[in-house]
Amino acid sequence: METAVKKELQILACKIRMGVIEGVHAAKSGHPGGSLSCADIMTYLYFKHMNIDPKNPKMENRDRFVLSKGHAAPVLYATLAERGFFSTDLLKTLRKPDSILQGHPDMKNIPGVDMSSGSLGQGISAAVGMALSAKHFGNDFKVYTVLGDGEIEEGQVWESAMFAANKGLSNLIAIVDFNNLQIDGTIDEVNSAKPIDKKFEAFNWHTIIIDGHDFEQIENALNEAEKIDKPVAIIANTVKGKGVSYMENNVSWHGSAPNDELYEQAMAELKAQFEALQ
Repeated sequence: METAVKKELQILACKIRMGVIEGVHAAKSGHPGGSLSCADIMTYLYFKHMNIDPKNPKMENRDRFVLSKGHAAPVLYATLAERGFFSTDLLKTLRKPDSILQGHPDMKNIPGVDMSSGSLGQGISAAVGMALSAKHFGNDFKVYTVLGDGEIEEGQVWESAMFAANKGLSNLIAIVDFNNLQIDGTIDEVNSAKPIDKKFEAFNWHTIIIDGHDFEQIENALNEAEKIDKPVAIIANTVKGKGVSYMENNVSWHGSAPNDELYEQAMAELKAQFEALQ
């Protein structure tokens, strides 16, 4: 990857992280930790990889994306806004009664959202259905879904994995945001699904393990996935709360919003990162 391209992606990811903080602070609620951890993945998907058009959100042959970990909606909204699907001004309306940007993605009212999600374990099922439909009707679009590492403790995830492999859904790429923390503590403390890669392999998926904050590794993994004739699971090792020092690896920021003082600190840190990239 060229240095200029990597820097461009890093700048975009930084702006998206600022959008996450803006939204949850304005809402006084939301899920910043798991939004920040997958910001780099979202940046690469929406700005470099997926076939999408903000001017035509319902383009028939667009690639589809499902945020299976729907509570991380702030990062999806910040990404869509930065990509041009709607104004970034809307981010400050997160979770307000008259806003289209509610606590979980809504495909009926938000441009660029392909599937409503929020009930954990169900988003990947929707992604499997989309991929199966594409195979059935001869469409060549890809389907991408991002899951949480806590989410994959849900049995429905593994039913979907079994079905996807059985149907040969090579147009399906699942990315697990493996930040090692969920609402009640570490993955190991709650109900570990480790080793995640071996479990997906047991269901006949191709697996790739990457650093989910390294754009070159993200690029290489997605390019590899395009060449595989079976469903692909990318296990992305990430840091919960990435980019904000007091949120990093801190489970208390799974579903909490910063107060005014902590908001200023978070934005100052992210702005410093942004300026260092200029």
